[in-house]
Amino acid sequence: MFYLLKKTACYKCFAKKVIFTFAFLHFFIVVFSQLVPPLREVSPTPAEERMKKVQQRKELENKSIVNDIKFRNIGPVTMSGRVSDIEVNPDDPTEFYVAYSSGGLWHTKNNGLSFKSIFDSTDILTLGDIAVNWSASARTPSEKNRTIWVGTGEVNSSRSSYAGIGVYKSSNNGKTWEYLGLPESQHIGKIQLHPTDENTAWVAALGHLYSSNKERGVYKTTDGGKTWKQTLFVDENTGAVEMDINPQNPNELYAAAWYRTRTAWNLEESGKTSGIYKSTDGGDTWKLLTVEGSGFPTGDGVGRIGVCVYPKNPQIVYAVLDNQNNKPDTAKKESAALKLEDLKDLTKEQFAQLDEKRLDTFLTRNRLSGRYKAKLLKEWVAADKYKPTVLHDYLYVNTGFEGNPIGCEIYRSDNGGQSWKKVNAKDIPLFSTYGYYFAKVFVSPYNENKVYTIGVGAMMSTDGGKTWKAIDKNNVHSDHHALWINPKKDSHLINGNDGGINITYDDGEVWFKANTPAVGQFYAITTDNAKPYNVYGGLQDNGVWLLPSQSASGRFGGGLGQTTGTETNIGGGDGMQVQIDTRDNATVYFGSQFGSYSRSNRITREGTKRITPRHELGEFPYRFNWQSPILLSSHNQDIVYFGSNHFHRSMNKADTMMTMTGDLSNGEKKGDVPYGTLTTISESPTRFGLIYTGTDDGNVHITKDGGYTWTQLNKTATMTTPVKKGSKPDRLTAPDSRLPTQALWVSRVLASQHKEGRVYVTLNGYRQDHFAPYLYMSDDYGMSWKQLGKDLPAEPVNVVKEDPKNDSILYVGTDGGLYVSFDQGNSFMTWNGGLPKSVPIHDIAIQVRENEIILGTHGRSLYVSKLDGVQKLKK
Repeated sequence: MFYLLKKTACYKCFAKKVIFTFAFLHFFIVVFSQLVPPLREVSPTPAEERMKKVQQRKELENKSIVNDIKFRNIGPVTMSGRVSDIEVNPDDPTEFYVAYSSGGLWHTKNNGLSFKSIFDSTDILTLGDIAVNWSASARTPSEKNRTIWVGTGEVNSSRSSYAGIGVYKSSNNGKTWEYLGLPESQHIGKIQLHPTDENTAWVAALGHLYSSNKERGVYKTTDGGKTWKQTLFVDENTGAVEMDINPQNPNELYAAAWYRTRTAWNLEESGKTSGIYKSTDGGDTWKLLTVEGSGFPTGDGVGRIGVCVYPKNPQIVYAVLDNQNNKPDTAKKESAALKLEDLKDLTKEQFAQLDEKRLDTFLTRNRLSGRYKAKLLKEWVAADKYKPTVLHDYLYVNTGFEGNPIGCEIYRSDNGGQSWKKVNAKDIPLFSTYGYYFAKVFVSPYNENKVYTIGVGAMMSTDGGKTWKAIDKNNVHSDHHALWINPKKDSHLINGNDGGINITYDDGEVWFKANTPAVGQFYAITTDNAKPYNVYGGLQDNGVWLLPSQSASGRFGGGLGQTTGTETNIGGGDGMQVQIDTRDNATVYFGSQFGSYSRSNRITREGTKRITPRHELGEFPYRFNWQSPILLSSHNQDIVYFGSNHFHRSMNKADTMMTMTGDLSNGEKKGDVPYGTLTTISESPTRFGLIYTGTDDGNVHITKDGGYTWTQLNKTATMTTPVKKGSKPDRLTAPDSRLPTQALWVSRVLASQHKEGRVYVTLNGYRQDHFAPYLYMSDDYGMSWKQLGKDLPAEPVNVVKEDPKNDSILYVGTDGGLYVSFDQGNSFMTWNGGLPKSVPIHDIAIQVRENEIILGTHGRSLYVSKLDGVQKLKK
């Protein structure tokens, strides 16, 4: 500025130059901001907005003309779904209730031989905890007199732990339900009933999963749930996850507070505000017990806590802790083998000084010795072909399953929580790196030294927690969340896990399954062209399966839930996407979490080959989504498309994969969950090589030449250069009508089968606690967009599908159900025929030959219906 003043002949000229300069800068900023709009975070949806969906859904149901067209459930039931809680009649253990994490509430009166769903009439199916006042029915022996309390919103903080809307109560065994409020609680860990006062109850509210909120902690009611008072609040990221009560003195209660935050890219599962609180005045006030010097750990490594009171002597209290502090490294570093972290920040000189024998051993241990040798690597680094951190960069991954935390620890207090002592003598191999998913402890009703704790496995101690043994056998699914101990016979256990319900009468020596409800949690589904056709799908923690489309719910498993041969297992792990070559209906491509995919012949079981793309030395590892997308080209099923943070293509059935692009996301974010990944791929059925992709951070791309050049549609309309390996997309000119610029999860991109230039996009804010529906359509290859479904309720959208015969009919699946439009998405109505009132729809498949629609629900398995009746309604 002073330079301008010195060189300017007069102040007027100087003023003109200043004005011109600022005007130019302003113009540049405005134009640039239009060309590259910034990514903005969306806000969590307030409870009052979420609760409007109840009325919105009712309005869409009232105007529906398709609800008389029924779906039939085809199962499966053998693999069941994740259990949140169990409540058992203490006087008749053949009667009990099971709360499924996203499948509703079920009741059995014959020891699990059959179940009846009793919560389907409500506006939510995701459950965190249930409580039953059995004493009322004991006084008047009838299920009509007991009170059932339901806390909605699963507490396990998983990738598909849906948010609830508060508390419900029924006094007629689920025929009708009364809503009791607490909509911002979202995830409820425990409902604790007063043992003698039917109007007094406490709720442990964990709060929002993906955002901070004040409506978490402990709530108390003294009028049967009409009003609530928050009596324990720690902070906006610390909620209550567990509670227990002194049955001899109900004024004494314990509450476990848990600090945890979660984003799409990171889970922080411990913090210094985690701890155990106690109340001696009926939950009106609370005191922190686990302070320095109490014997219980404090600090940033304190994770999820479970707590239980021994009923015969309530001074004895057990607690289980997910201790996130790392185990001490006892190895002698000078003689230990090389570890990955040893190679992290090396200089060229330090790399040159590495011991070649130790380096070759490291390469062998990491399966690289066949391709690389220490001597050659040293030469390459010395010649600057690779960076000295090349091995660390090549091998480093962070999915949240790495690390070496202490994990499961058991503590005991003999003085009502005033002091604690760690009782396990050795490490308990129960949690691994994801104790946030578990942390429950139980004690026998009449033996203070018989203790159970559950996690990946189920374990029992008979010496007060000093030593432990596994009690889950081969037919018991892993990942345990609920356990009931018979108060009259403590060897009789009912266990709830990710695979349903198991029952034992001998402390786990023999178990049987009680899996008759169809409560499978599907992520993705597809069909083949066999006659009759088969449905393929990947399930949460239950692998990938094939199921005949002509199956009928109730045929599966018989009384004990054993496999009858109707379903066929294809792969294990957390089942993800699956594709089937319809030319032989046998060659199947399938995968589990984080991109671990294979190809096999499902009939002969021969030729199984891992097909996950691998990066090259000198590159960072590819980032794979929890549910990595895979697609066979409908034009030539030898061609396979696959998504990491790059787009990959194979022309030979995935025998070899070519990486076609650079990073199609906005880049990696620091955290322990892979982020900046592809989530969806779609190729036009009418034009080979016209392909769309979507990412978890909001990017949508198009290629018209099979993957060689790409245009980013949510921020730019054209590109001057191809997106090649190692490069980023150019962002030059903006389309006329943009997709949202927020970093929303692109849940689906769908290329139209009716018009070449038409494409649909659905965006999902679940991982920001943002529940608005986002559905868009473009008729010009994504250059301009129209928002559809403005009358859809506040439920994240997972999938959109076109009707195969009429381009005006659209089907949309959300976290709350199925919706149909007859006017190309301008307005919608519910399609609930045969479905629960509110069920998460994760995927929709259409079998064109049979003109049938298949719903992959995340909580109620698979539903099928004919489309003829729907199509006839569109004149």
